[in-house]
Amino acid sequence: MTYLSRHCLALVLGTLAFGAQVQAQDFRVGFVNTDRIFREANTAKAAQVKLEQEFSRREKELNDMGTALKKRGQRQKALIDQDREFQRKRREFQEDLNARKNEELQQVLDRANRVVRQVAEQEKYDLILQEAVYINPKHDITDKVIRALNTAR
Repeated sequence: MTYLSRHCLALVLGTLAFGAQVQAQDFRVGFVNTDRIFREANTAKAAQVKLEQEFSRREKELNDMGTALKKRGQRQKALIDQDREFQRKRREFQEDLNARKNEELQQVLDRANRVVRQVAEQEKYDLILQEAVYINPKHDITDKVIRALNTAR
């Protein structure tokens, strides 16, 4: 979902929520900082460790290959061919890493969204936002969501 579409969705949801005949004291709003969840939640940290373990051997191979390329003073054609191979492998590595990172982060996000729903239902929030220009800190429930994510297994 693009930045603009998220904000349009938030605006539509906000308009619908505020347009409904709900008394102000009954309407609760919360906020979740997804970036903090990706940085601070144990599941996100575990995903990072998993990715590092999964890709460390290939990264070492690439680093070794890069070092070998720098040390060798072979003919120009051999260097060009090796560099081409190195660049191809670097691109493949980056593509694979990005794909796996997206998969792992999606799992963290899916789990976080379930926890957000649970917190919202338990504490009777009517609306939880993930993006906003300004948030009063009293509405930020990110710490609650991270604690719930870290304690749930």
